[in-house]
Amino acid sequence: MDLKDRLKEKRAEAGLTQAELAQKAGVTTRTIQNYEMGERVPSNLGIAQKLADALGTTVEYLLGSGGKLIVEAHEKGGAKAARDVDELVSEVQGLFAGGRLDDEAMDGVMQALMDAYWLAKKENRKYTPKKYRKDKKEAAGE
Repeated sequence: MDLKDRLKEKRAEAGLTQAELAQKAGVTTRTIQNYEMGERVPSNLGIAQKLADALGTTVEYLLGSGGKLIVEAHEKGGAKAARDVDELVSEVQGLFAGGRLDDEAMDGVMQALMDAYWLAKKENRKYTPKKYRKDKKEAAGE
């Protein structure tokens, strides 16, 4: 079940039309239609939160864990980043759900993904101007 299915389910439970949900969430009816057809996802967590509030649920439920990552990627890196994360999450979910890997192999895949993430973060940090780094001590050269 993904966003489109969860959104339809919660909207039906709330007894709202697409137009009513759109009004409550502060988006257009066309936006709700696009979400329910699976053509789009919210471009930021603020919109997802408004939808969740209007439907009496949580962002985590509406988006699912993979969906939340995709929205966060869209916020930080734009549509291409969101597509890349969506593709990666789908492939990993398919790999894990397919039953082709035992628990030890799945743990290895997760460890490799985390290692790749931290390595990329470390490598990319050197390209971040000091004034934008979160750790002020590092930025000051201490």
